[in-house]
Amino acid sequence: MQEFTYIPPRWLFNAHLETIYPALFRKVNLIAYSRERITTPDHDFLDLDWLKQGSKKLVIIQHGLEGNTTRAYIKGMAKTFFDNGFDVLTWNYRGCSEEMNRLLRFYHSGATEDLGAVVSHARTQDYNSIYLVGFSLGGNLTLKYLGESTADPIIRKAIVFSVPLDLESSCKKISHWSNKIYAQRFITSLKNKVLTKSLLMPGLETRHLRTIKTLMDFDDAYTAPLHGFENAADYYHKNSSINFLNRITISTLIVNTTNDPFLSKACLPVELLKDNPHVKMEVYNKGGHVGFTQVNPTGIYWSEQRALNWITSDTP
Repeated sequence: MQEFTYIPPRWLFNAHLETIYPALFRKVNLIAYSRERITTPDHDFLDLDWLKQGSKKLVIIQHGLEGNTTRAYIKGMAKTFFDNGFDVLTWNYRGCSEEMNRLLRFYHSGATEDLGAVVSHARTQDYNSIYLVGFSLGGNLTLKYLGESTADPIIRKAIVFSVPLDLESSCKKISHWSNKIYAQRFITSLKNKVLTKSLLMPGLETRHLRTIKTLMDFDDAYTAPLHGFENAADYYHKNSSINFLNRITISTLIVNTTNDPFLSKACLPVELLKDNPHVKMEVYNKGGHVGFTQVNPTGIYWSEQRALNWITSDTP
């Protein structure tokens, strides 16, 4: 079996550089997506972005918190698989494409009904195998989806990166003073979405926004009540993918790093997985959060090469 390791470029000498550099400076030359809008069972919509070439194999990619299909890490993964003969489907969570979604709710870390809707729609196409790739929040979503019910046999493998398997402890980790730059960016973006939606839905209360200082504050005031949870703690407990790992029955790889500024130690539960032969975890010392920068003539990042190898390999 081939062994993998990740060594960052020398000039990315700490976790923050590893995390920030690709997010700000990476450019991916990708052909234009083909946009499709589907209606969800609750009469909202999801915007799907396709790359099609007539393949029988499809990769579905899930983005992270406040991301979308235009982020470099999504486009890089999409390009790698498209260039290797796969059709690719990337999709935007509710409120993450150019248009605000119709309902009062948004998206959240455990909204697997939306991933289920995307998979069901893809299943109507002429594919004989589907593979799932998730990043960060999208990784948690992917794992929870696979673990909460018997997997559709058309889904053959999955791989996820930088996953906050334990949502509460990860939320506390990102709120640490050393990670303020990330937390503040997310909080500002989420607050702006609430303000935007309040213009469309006057019943959405905005007075709480003034007192929100952390992501947990936001989840307490908005994420939890808008999605049927008692509070942030209830939301974290019911949606943390760590509680679903032992129920996964398809070949799945989790790739996390010890230097990820977003992840707590609880997100490295290697011992927890020893009794499930279907789920493997690889833990690296470097990589940051959704980083894995690699400098080479192809432009392919280490995470993309690892995902391609995992999905195309015959080994479980």
